[in-house]
Amino acid sequence: MKILTAVIAIVACVFGYFIRRFIVERQVEQAKNNAKEIISSAKKEAATAKKEAILEAKEESHRYRESVEQDLQERRQEVQKQEERLIQRENTLDRKDSALEDRENVISSRESKLDAKREQVQKDHEQVANLIKQQADKLQEVAGLSEDQAKKLLLAKLKEELAVERDKMIRESEEDAQLTAEKKAKSLIVSAIQRSSADMVSEATVSVVNLPNDDMKGRIIGREGRNIRTLETLTGIDLIIDDTPEAVVLSGFDPVRREIAKMALERLIQDGRIHPARIEEAVEKARNDMDAQLREVGEETIFDLGIHSMHPDLIKTIGRMKYRTSYGQNVLQHSIEVAKLTEIMAAELGEDTTLAKRAGLLHDIGKAIDHEVDGSHVELGVELTRKYKENPVVINTIASHHGDVPATSIIAVLVQAADAISGARPGARSESLEEYIQRLKQLESIANHHKGVDHSYAIQAGREVRVIVKPKKVSDNQAAALSHDIKHEIEDQLEYPGHIKVTVIREVRAVDYAK
Repeated sequence: MKILTAVIAIVACVFGYFIRRFIVERQVEQAKNNAKEIISSAKKEAATAKKEAILEAKEESHRYRESVEQDLQERRQEVQKQEERLIQRENTLDRKDSALEDRENVISSRESKLDAKREQVQKDHEQVANLIKQQADKLQEVAGLSEDQAKKLLLAKLKEELAVERDKMIRESEEDAQLTAEKKAKSLIVSAIQRSSADMVSEATVSVVNLPNDDMKGRIIGREGRNIRTLETLTGIDLIIDDTPEAVVLSGFDPVRREIAKMALERLIQDGRIHPARIEEAVEKARNDMDAQLREVGEETIFDLGIHSMHPDLIKTIGRMKYRTSYGQNVLQHSIEVAKLTEIMAAELGEDTTLAKRAGLLHDIGKAIDHEVDGSHVELGVELTRKYKENPVVINTIASHHGDVPATSIIAVLVQAADAISGARPGARSESLEEYIQRLKQLESIANHHKGVDHSYAIQAGREVRVIVKPKKVSDNQAAALSHDIKHEIEDQLEYPGHIKVTVIREVRAVDYAK
């Protein structure tokens, strides 16, 4: 039984081997057939792709040939157009050549005629010269004068007449120029004043601080007056506590310190705690606030005037002018008005308006510090602007606006005029009518008591005195000395704002009547 099973297993294995071999051969044959089909398909696809590539190349070649032919056609057309233009130009040149030939012929004809006329004119000129010579010979025989003598006599007569005409023309030109200049100057100044009208308020030397009630006065005074003494010592301002209800008066000639005292006192009143230590804190805080306020005022001023690129310390000094007065006139408002007036006049004359405004604003900058440093406001202003490297025109304007040094620019002269306009306007500076009239009378009196003076007039709101002298008693040299003497007497005897011009007039008149 086991042997049979083994035989069956062997037969089964042999049978399985042959079946597997048959299956494998069939698969190999099928794979070969598939490979042949794939190769055949690939060859077909390659042939198709080749045909398509050849067709595409042919189409591309055809398109390129058409493009080249079109380009050649366009070039042929362009060449044809150029040939046509060249033909037109040749025709035009031919016509111009023909026209030039015609003109040359005409010109040649005219030149021939002109030559003929020139010869005729030459002949006529020779005939005229001969006639003139004959007439001159006859005139010499009749007058008994040679040609040179006649020329000298005629030239002398003409020279005399020309001298008279020249003097007359010079005098008329001078009068016309002076009249025109005066009209132009008056028109310019009037226009500037009209376009820069401003109200002026006289400044006082006191400030008033309102109190919530009269009980606050006792707290301000403090025990045995220690609070008021501390405040006066720290600020340098006098506090006047009188019977005025609910008010304290601050008195002092330094507006900056007075304003600091006012700010500190108002802060103390609002806080309610008033004692020496608190007063020191309030005054120190008010000083810091004042510095910031001065800078803010200066920056606002130069911004409103359109002035830029100025040194910060100079801007702060401009702010200090708000708390400086001159004869009751606020210096900052006066300087702003001078800047605007100068700008208007400079624009009319074609000058630099920005530089004119800058010079007008800074012309009195020395007044902001003249109560702290020795020297006149002119000297201090010049030193200050040189320190901060201002424009030389601005420096000369400050130095010359009171006539201390000669003005070197038109802007400096315009600032002088604007300064006089702003300071001399009615109400600009606080001066009573009686004081004003008395000063004018004193001016005329000083001038009239001098020997040789006929009469005098104080004009320009007391800024100028004109002295008319008798020409037979005062010579030209004595007139110059007289103006110098009157100037010294005015400086010694009068007090006045700005400067006063002394003009001595010596006039000689020769009068005759044509009948």
